[in-house]
Amino acid sequence: MTDMTMNSGSAESNADVFFPDPLPGQERFVAPLDKTPLHDVDSIDEEAPATSMWADAWKTLRKNPIFILSAILVVFVIIVALFPSLFTKQDPVACNLEHSLESGSGAHPFGYDLQGCDVYSRVVYGARTSVSIGVLTTILVTLLGGLIGAIAGFFGRWIDAILSRVTDIFFAIPMLLGAIVLLQMFRTSTSIWKIVFTLTLFGWVNMARITRSAVLEAKNLEFNTASTALGSSPMRNLFRHIIPNSLAPVIVMATMSLGSYIVSEATLSFLGIGLPSSVVSWGGDISTAQNLLRTNPSVLFYPSAALAITVLAFIMMGDAVKDALDPKTRTA
Repeated sequence: MTDMTMNSGSAESNADVFFPDPLPGQERFVAPLDKTPLHDVDSIDEEAPATSMWADAWKTLRKNPIFILSAILVVFVIIVALFPSLFTKQDPVACNLEHSLESGSGAHPFGYDLQGCDVYSRVVYGARTSVSIGVLTTILVTLLGGLIGAIAGFFGRWIDAILSRVTDIFFAIPMLLGAIVLLQMFRTSTSIWKIVFTLTLFGWVNMARITRSAVLEAKNLEFNTASTALGSSPMRNLFRHIIPNSLAPVIVMATMSLGSYIVSEATLSFLGIGLPSSVVSWGGDISTAQNLLRTNPSVLFYPSAALAITVLAFIMMGDAVKDALDPKTRTA
């Protein structure tokens, strides 16, 4: 009894809590309150400026070396695509058979292809075609798929049922297979828009599903209920509140999909179904140089390397953006 009183007095002196005598192996340590300042741990700096999800994401991205490296590569590729004349003065379609398969020199660092065209200038000018198709397709896919997914997720019921069935129909068609079949009708056209519209027609499905899921989650949050209670119309809620708060997964999906559309264009051109040989593109040059893999692999290597680096840069950027916008992976 005396031991019990002493133990309880010791426990109460530590944390004002009574603990009975522990069994062997069950001893507890109770730290004094002055060593556990919970009020400091749980305190909030009320003078700190308010931040948003986008501000926190940008703060995270600025410290991410993968994002910095990918952003530098993406900016460089975009500059090359917009201003190719800054990087070469050679005409990519001016070919001379006398220089066929010649090795590189000072003015022509990548050498010549089988037709005597300067490989370096074709790689530089090929960026314009490939990147343009990737960017334009991503924009149209985001607009079309995002709008369909937002309407289906927000209104639900029979609208959601109809749009979901239409989505399932297009989802059952492989994008490349559908593009190959459709582009057979436009093989003589040299416009990049035939590739853009074809990839958009078969590529909006995933964007619609991502947007629908994000809208379904956002429309059940408190701000939508409060806006409705204040008299806001459904369409105003959709475009003013729901869609802006559902953009994070849409942006991530668009960033990561851009590289896949560049690969799709290169694949179609490689198969001879995309752009004709008169249009300079990485896929077309890879298709032309495939027969030289054993005898002169450098002609195939340079456009392939440019394509791989560009796609890798967009994928790395998409992964970094996804991690920054995901609250589960962000740290304070």
